[in-house]
Amino acid sequence: MQFFLPIADLPVNIFVILGLGIAVGFISGMFGIGGGFLLTPLLIFLGIPPGVAVATVPSHIAASSFSSAISYWRRNAIDLPLALMLLVGGVLGTIAGVALFTLLRRLGQLDATIGLSYVLLLTAVGWMLAAESLRAIIRERQGKPVELRRPGSHTWVHRLPFKMRFKRSRIFVSVVPVWLIGFVMGFIGAIMGIGGGFLLVPMLVYLLRVPTATVIGTSTVLTLVTMITATLLHAATNHQVDAVLALILMVGGAIGAQFGAQAGQKMRAERLRLLLGVLILAVGIRFALVLVLPPNDVYTVQPAVESQAP
Repeated sequence: MQFFLPIADLPVNIFVILGLGIAVGFISGMFGIGGGFLLTPLLIFLGIPPGVAVATVPSHIAASSFSSAISYWRRNAIDLPLALMLLVGGVLGTIAGVALFTLLRRLGQLDATIGLSYVLLLTAVGWMLAAESLRAIIRERQGKPVELRRPGSHTWVHRLPFKMRFKRSRIFVSVVPVWLIGFVMGFIGAIMGIGGGFLLVPMLVYLLRVPTATVIGTSTVLTLVTMITATLLHAATNHQVDAVLALILMVGGAIGAQFGAQAGQKMRAERLRLLLGVLILAVGIRFALVLVLPPNDVYTVQPAVESQAP
């Protein structure tokens, strides 16, 4: 059944988009991630203009993050002061990202920038995840103990000034790296249409030593607010948010996430990370091929703009 997307300005099969939402929702539920880093490229592969895909997916991520944030709030698993400090940088990063998005779109370089960004990010993250998971599996088969970090160990990040105590997470760190992490995640989310949880959680854990009991809930708050901000700014400045597309994806994502969560509980953590790394790497390679291989339609037709007589 064909369905017309008003902003993307093309007809799509509603069952294909719904199935895509279910598939990404399943993956999101299985791995505990937002799924925007997969959903945006897959929409582009289906023919959705990159600008529309990047501007629309944040609304889908915000909807899924909202229910997660409420759940973590009820379990008292959110460090609110830390989340607010992240949001200081996150909102500024989102504004900067949307501004760059608008500039690149005006210059006609938006599609190439989005494609290149996904190739670099996905191949790097996918390779690191797959390599780390393979090392963990090999250590397990050889019977070697898991390498644990010493509690209380500090890095150069903890020696920066302007320190603040976050009681819920039991850390005492400078707000400078907190602001920078928030800025980077907001900026990436606005440019690439991803929530960035698969990047944010490792940053908070390994750089700031945020405990796992609060890291996911706190990161969800940042994702929720930055994605709402990105959606509103994209809708107001670029008019690229397709509400019909977002609604179909939300329905499919909600269905798929339920089954994915059940499947993820039956797999070991190392194998989950390996599967996720291979999946991310595959999407990155597919994006690289799209940029390198010649397109089916070499030329595009656009309506001519009549010049005004002097």
